[in-house]
Amino acid sequence: MKEAAVEDLHHYRNLSEFFRRKLKPQARPVCGLHSVISPSDGKILNFGQVKNCEVEQVKGITYSLESFLGPRTSAGDLPFSPDTSCGSFKSQLVTREGNELYHCVIYLAPGDYHCFHSPTDWTVSHRRHFPGSLMSVNPGMARWIKELFCHNERVVLTGDWKHGFFSLTAVGATNVGSIRIYFDRVCRAQALLKPNSWVTWGPPALSPVQPDPS
Repeated sequence: MKEAAVEDLHHYRNLSEFFRRKLKPQARPVCGLHSVISPSDGKILNFGQVKNCEVEQVKGITYSLESFLGPRTSAGDLPFSPDTSCGSFKSQLVTREGNELYHCVIYLAPGDYHCFHSPTDWTVSHRRHFPGSLMSVNPGMARWIKELFCHNERVVLTGDWKHGFFSLTAVGATNVGSIRIYFDRVCRAQALLKPNSWVTWGPPALSPVQPDPS
Protein backbone atom coordinates (compact mmCIF):
# COMPACT_ATOMS: atom_id res chain seq x y z
CA MET A 1 0.00 0.00 0.00
CA LYS A 2 3.00 2.32 0.31
CA GLU A 3 2.92 2.73 -3.49
CA ALA A 4 -0.76 3.73 -3.57
CA ALA A 5 -1.68 7.38 -3.93
CA VAL A 6 -4.19 6.78 -1.11
CA GLU A 7 -2.75 4.33 1.42
CA ASP A 8 -5.86 4.09 3.62
CA LEU A 9 -7.73 0.87 2.74
CA HIS A 10 -10.98 2.37 4.01
CA HIS A 11 -10.87 4.85 1.13
CA TYR A 12 -11.72 2.08 -1.35
CA ARG A 13 -15.40 1.16 -1.47
CA ASN A 14 -14.86 -2.24 -3.05
CA LEU A 15 -12.20 -4.55 -4.50
CA SER A 16 -12.70 -3.05 -7.93
CA GLU A 17 -11.61 0.39 -6.71
CA PHE A 18 -8.70 -1.14 -4.83
CA PHE A 19 -7.46 -3.13 -7.83
CA ARG A 20 -7.50 -0.06 -10.08
CA ARG A 21 -6.08 2.25 -7.41
CA LYS A 22 -3.87 5.11 -8.51
CA LEU A 23 -0.19 4.90 -7.67
CA LYS A 24 2.12 7.64 -6.47
CA PRO A 25 3.80 9.47 -9.38
CA GLN A 26 7.24 7.94 -8.74
CA ALA A 27 6.04 4.40 -7.97
CA ARG A 28 6.74 3.22 -11.51
CA PRO A 29 9.54 5.32 -13.05
CA VAL A 30 9.53 5.09 -16.84
CA CYS A 31 12.78 4.04 -18.48
CA GLY A 32 13.75 6.59 -21.11
CA LEU A 33 16.39 4.38 -22.72
CA HIS A 34 14.06 2.02 -24.55
CA SER A 35 11.25 2.39 -27.09
CA VAL A 36 9.01 -0.22 -25.42
CA ILE A 37 8.31 -0.71 -21.72
CA SER A 38 6.07 -3.07 -19.76
CA PRO A 39 2.42 -1.98 -19.89
CA SER A 40 1.68 -3.39 -16.44
CA ASP A 41 2.83 -5.14 -13.31
CA GLY A 42 3.02 -8.90 -13.70
CA LYS A 43 5.16 -11.86 -14.68
CA ILE A 44 6.37 -12.49 -18.23
CA LEU A 45 5.18 -15.97 -19.20
CA ASN A 46 6.68 -15.93 -22.67
CA PHE A 47 8.53 -13.66 -25.04
CA GLY A 48 9.93 -14.19 -28.50
CA GLN A 49 9.47 -14.16 -32.24
CA VAL A 50 6.14 -15.15 -33.75
CA LYS A 51 6.77 -18.27 -35.84
CA ASN A 52 4.31 -19.81 -38.31
CA CYS A 53 1.71 -17.31 -37.07
CA GLU A 54 1.64 -19.11 -33.71
CA VAL A 55 2.29 -17.46 -30.34
CA GLU A 56 3.43 -19.35 -27.24
CA GLN A 57 1.19 -18.68 -24.23
CA VAL A 58 3.61 -20.76 -22.17
CA LYS A 59 6.51 -22.92 -23.31
CA GLY A 60 5.28 -25.56 -25.75
CA ILE A 61 1.62 -24.42 -25.80
CA THR A 62 0.66 -22.12 -28.66
CA TYR A 63 -2.31 -20.23 -30.07
CA SER A 64 -3.08 -18.85 -33.51
CA LEU A 65 -2.21 -15.18 -33.92
CA GLU A 66 -5.07 -14.68 -36.38
CA SER A 67 -7.58 -16.31 -34.02
CA PHE A 68 -6.29 -14.12 -31.21
CA LEU A 69 -6.24 -10.78 -33.04
CA GLY A 70 -9.09 -11.56 -35.43
CA PRO A 71 -8.92 -11.36 -39.22
CA ARG A 72 -7.68 -8.14 -40.73
CA THR A 73 -10.23 -6.10 -42.65
CA SER A 74 -10.01 -5.01 -46.25
CA ALA A 75 -11.41 -1.93 -47.95
CA GLY A 76 -15.07 -1.61 -47.09
CA ASP A 77 -14.48 -3.35 -43.73
CA LEU A 78 -15.21 -6.76 -45.21
CA PRO A 79 -13.33 -9.45 -43.29
CA PHE A 80 -10.78 -11.60 -45.02
CA SER A 81 -11.36 -15.34 -45.03
CA PRO A 82 -10.55 -16.96 -41.67
CA ASP A 83 -8.64 -19.54 -43.71
CA THR A 84 -6.08 -16.94 -44.76
CA SER A 85 -2.65 -18.52 -45.08
CA CYS A 86 -0.02 -17.66 -42.50
CA GLY A 87 2.11 -15.85 -45.04
CA SER A 88 -0.82 -13.80 -46.27
CA PHE A 89 -1.96 -12.86 -42.76
CA LYS A 90 1.57 -11.93 -41.70
CA SER A 91 2.01 -9.76 -44.80
CA GLN A 92 -1.09 -7.80 -43.75
CA LEU A 93 0.61 -6.97 -40.44
CA VAL A 94 4.26 -6.60 -41.40
CA THR A 95 4.51 -4.14 -44.25
CA ARG A 96 8.19 -3.22 -43.89
CA GLU A 97 10.68 -5.52 -45.55
CA GLY A 98 12.99 -7.25 -43.10
CA ASN A 99 10.74 -6.82 -40.06
CA GLU A 100 9.52 -9.75 -37.96
CA LEU A 101 6.75 -9.98 -35.36
CA TYR A 102 7.58 -10.43 -31.68
CA HIS A 103 5.25 -11.07 -28.76
CA CYS A 104 5.27 -10.82 -24.98
CA VAL A 105 2.71 -12.46 -22.64
CA ILE A 106 2.37 -10.88 -19.18
CA TYR A 107 0.38 -12.54 -16.38
CA LEU A 108 -1.16 -10.34 -13.68
CA ALA A 109 -1.56 -12.20 -10.38
CA PRO A 110 -4.45 -11.33 -8.03
CA GLY A 111 -2.22 -9.17 -5.84
CA ASP A 112 -0.82 -7.10 -8.70
CA TYR A 113 -1.79 -3.53 -9.55
CA HIS A 114 -4.36 -4.20 -12.26
CA CYS A 115 -4.31 -1.09 -14.42
CA PHE A 116 -2.37 -1.22 -17.67
CA HIS A 117 -0.79 1.60 -19.63
CA SER A 118 0.54 2.32 -23.10
CA PRO A 119 3.84 0.45 -23.57
CA THR A 120 5.12 2.81 -26.25
CA ASP A 121 4.35 5.91 -28.29
CA TRP A 122 1.82 4.55 -30.78
CA THR A 123 -1.48 5.30 -32.50
CA VAL A 124 -4.46 3.01 -31.87
CA SER A 125 -6.49 2.78 -35.06
CA HIS A 126 -8.78 -0.16 -34.31
CA ARG A 127 -10.41 -1.72 -31.26
CA ARG A 128 -12.15 -5.09 -31.26
CA HIS A 129 -14.03 -6.75 -28.38
CA PHE A 130 -14.31 -10.55 -28.35
CA PRO A 131 -16.93 -11.98 -25.94
CA GLY A 132 -15.84 -15.33 -24.57
CA SER A 133 -15.20 -17.55 -21.58
CA LEU A 134 -13.65 -16.39 -18.33
CA MET A 135 -11.39 -19.31 -17.53
CA SER A 136 -8.43 -18.85 -15.24
CA VAL A 137 -5.27 -17.76 -17.05
CA ASN A 138 -2.80 -18.69 -14.33
CA PRO A 139 0.32 -20.46 -15.64
CA GLY A 140 -1.00 -23.88 -14.62
CA MET A 141 -4.14 -23.49 -16.76
CA ALA A 142 -2.13 -21.92 -19.58
CA ARG A 143 -0.01 -25.06 -19.74
CA TRP A 144 -3.10 -27.25 -19.93
CA ILE A 145 -5.54 -25.52 -22.32
CA LYS A 146 -4.43 -24.84 -25.88
CA GLU A 147 -5.50 -21.45 -27.26
CA LEU A 148 -6.74 -20.43 -23.80
CA PHE A 149 -6.32 -16.75 -24.61
CA CYS A 150 -8.42 -17.18 -27.76
CA HIS A 151 -11.29 -18.72 -25.78
CA ASN A 152 -11.43 -16.01 -23.13
CA GLU A 153 -13.04 -12.61 -23.44
CA ARG A 154 -10.57 -9.98 -24.60
CA VAL A 155 -10.16 -6.50 -26.05
CA VAL A 156 -7.70 -6.17 -28.94
CA LEU A 157 -6.14 -2.79 -29.73
CA THR A 158 -4.21 -2.52 -32.99
CA GLY A 159 -2.38 0.34 -34.63
CA ASP A 160 1.08 1.56 -35.55
CA TRP A 161 4.26 2.79 -33.92
CA LYS A 162 7.46 4.09 -35.44
CA HIS A 163 8.46 0.63 -36.70
CA GLY A 164 5.08 -0.43 -38.12
CA PHE A 165 2.33 -2.67 -36.75
CA PHE A 166 1.67 -2.71 -32.99
CA SER A 167 -1.00 -4.43 -30.92
CA LEU A 168 -1.95 -4.68 -27.25
CA THR A 169 -4.56 -7.18 -26.04
CA ALA A 170 -6.15 -7.38 -22.59
CA VAL A 171 -7.53 -10.84 -21.70
CA GLY A 172 -10.17 -11.42 -19.03
CA ALA A 173 -10.31 -14.37 -16.61
CA THR A 174 -12.27 -15.88 -13.73
CA ASN A 175 -13.59 -13.07 -11.47
CA VAL A 176 -11.64 -10.60 -13.61
CA GLY A 177 -13.93 -10.44 -16.58
CA SER A 178 -14.45 -6.77 -17.28
CA ILE A 179 -11.94 -4.69 -19.17
CA ARG A 180 -12.17 -0.91 -19.29
CA ILE A 181 -10.36 1.16 -21.91
CA TYR A 182 -10.36 4.66 -20.46
CA PHE A 183 -10.01 6.48 -23.78
CA ASP A 184 -12.87 4.44 -25.29
CA ARG A 185 -16.19 5.05 -23.53
CA VAL A 186 -18.02 2.64 -25.85
CA CYS A 187 -15.95 -0.46 -25.13
CA ARG A 188 -16.93 -1.96 -21.79
CA ALA A 189 -16.37 -5.70 -21.68
CA GLN A 190 -19.39 -7.64 -20.36
CA ALA A 191 -21.53 -4.51 -20.14
CA LEU A 192 -24.21 -6.20 -22.25
CA LEU A 193 -24.14 -9.36 -20.13
CA LYS A 194 -24.50 -7.60 -16.78
CA PRO A 195 -25.95 -4.10 -17.25
CA ASN A 196 -24.91 -1.57 -14.62
CA SER A 197 -22.83 -4.15 -12.74
CA TRP A 198 -19.59 -4.43 -14.66
CA VAL A 199 -16.33 -3.97 -12.75
CA THR A 200 -12.84 -3.00 -13.80
CA TRP A 201 -10.53 -5.60 -12.33
CA GLY A 202 -8.91 -6.82 -15.53
CA PRO A 203 -6.88 -7.76 -17.25
CA PRO A 204 -4.93 -10.67 -15.74
CA ALA A 205 -3.09 -11.23 -19.02
CA LEU A 206 -1.60 -8.84 -21.56
CA SER A 207 -0.07 -9.62 -24.92
CA PRO A 208 1.73 -6.88 -26.85
CA VAL A 209 2.74 -7.80 -30.42
CA GLN A 210 5.11 -5.62 -32.42
CA PRO A 211 7.64 -5.96 -35.25
CA ASP A 212 11.37 -6.06 -34.75
CA PRO A 213 12.67 -2.64 -35.85
CA SER A 214 15.69 -4.11 -37.65
